[in-house]
Amino acid sequence: MDTDVIVVGAGPTGLLLAGDLAEAGVRVTVLERRTGEANTTRAFAVHARTMEQLRIRGVADELAAGGSTVRGVRVFGSMQIDLSSLPTRYNHLLVTPQYRMEGVLGRRAERLGVRVVRGAEVTGLAQDGFGVSLTARIRTDGDANHPNDANGADGTATTYRARYVVGADGVHSAVRRALGLPFPGRSAVKSIMLADVRLRETPADVLTVNAVGDAFAFIAPFGDGWYRVFAWNRRNQVDDSAPVELAEVAEVTRRSLGTDYGMHDARWLSRFHSDERQVPDYRVGRVFLAGDAAHCHSPAGGQGMNTGLQDAANLGWKLAAAVTGRGAHLPIEELLDSYHAERYPVGRQVLRSSGALLRLALTRTAPARALRGVAVGTLLRIPAVARAVAGSISGIGIRYAAPSGADPRVGTRAPDVTLRDGDLSDALHGGRYALVGDRAADVTLPEGVIAAVPASPSSDADRLVLVRPDGYMGWVGTLDRFAEVRDRFAAAHPVS
Repeated sequence: MDTDVIVVGAGPTGLLLAGDLAEAGVRVTVLERRTGEANTTRAFAVHARTMEQLRIRGVADELAAGGSTVRGVRVFGSMQIDLSSLPTRYNHLLVTPQYRMEGVLGRRAERLGVRVVRGAEVTGLAQDGFGVSLTARIRTDGDANHPNDANGADGTATTYRARYVVGADGVHSAVRRALGLPFPGRSAVKSIMLADVRLRETPADVLTVNAVGDAFAFIAPFGDGWYRVFAWNRRNQVDDSAPVELAEVAEVTRRSLGTDYGMHDARWLSRFHSDERQVPDYRVGRVFLAGDAAHCHSPAGGQGMNTGLQDAANLGWKLAAAVTGRGAHLPIEELLDSYHAERYPVGRQVLRSSGALLRLALTRTAPARALRGVAVGTLLRIPAVARAVAGSISGIGIRYAAPSGADPRVGTRAPDVTLRDGDLSDALHGGRYALVGDRAADVTLPEGVIAAVPASPSSDADRLVLVRPDGYMGWVGTLDRFAEVRDRFAAAHPVS
């Protein structure tokens, strides 16, 4: 094998996954089609559960330093989904462009020794019972010093061999196509205009968004004086390749927001469409799909990048266990299958909820929009509904199905409790499990599991919770039953 795992795609999903694998001692190579950094950021929202995952990896503060926080997500004009009461230190939304996320995760991957090959376009894939062969055409754009296997020769085909492959290469995934998998769905909204502009007037809110039936506009800051504008005009639905004029972006923004904030000096203009699609299988043998390669959604709610990052957080420690034979509370094949079993329903739910938000936002007539406002406003004033909505959009409320007969808390997010020595997120760093409980230090622990004793005693001293490396509960039980879990770790080693 040239490497243990090949990750195709150096976006946020691929970089988080590659870093996790490298930190676990797995040899990982990233193949990225781009030769340079592209400023095509569409994601600006980093939700609470993603920030918790970044904290486990020690990079949350670095990302937060370059962004702004808001306590709620505005929907339909003046209504907001309140995030301030979420049970987490990240009870807000971090607004920062996707390229900053890529920068933070890219630097982490580099520190951990991840090898990134740029200009590598995947053209073929074949797998057998022992590994996967990938063929990639290497493009250097004339750079004789480009670090690739083709010694700087443009267009040279190179074959890589790995035990596993992960396609994190976006909506037009070459890995997904090579597997022959369908990507069923439809376009949610067409002909969205993008513009990077300067503004003469600073918007009052960090995120500015509104829809008026035949138009919507969204404005987010890059943080350096430039703003990204998303604008949609029902009256001018054209192909993605049609040119974009700043005058139309400004007019649609005025129609939606009442002002265009004096936008001027556009440095970039483009057009795209947003699809709602999901692949039927996230795993095919030794090949996995993650992020936009597996699912894509409408931009409503800002959940696309976050869902992909949480795919990576779910998959990384499982692949690491398969490669290294360490840290698995389930048989390896069952553990790998659990990636699809756990993440497919989450992708489906995000697709449905973001689609519903988008369709409500694009309600055509004034009477219908008034009715929407009354209905949504009434629902959000019900505390239980408001908590459920905030938990869903932030990712805090995500839970995985518990196995039959397991404690119902299995599969739920583990709160970042304060321990005698640090926090739970510190204990999970490096892809470790944590056994949380007053008597966690009294038992013999398997390799890869750390004792995590809470700073404050609980009311049930014999209760233990095994927290997985991704921060979800993997087992809940009493001290006398933990031997069963320890035996599972010993039996979970891979055979190949």
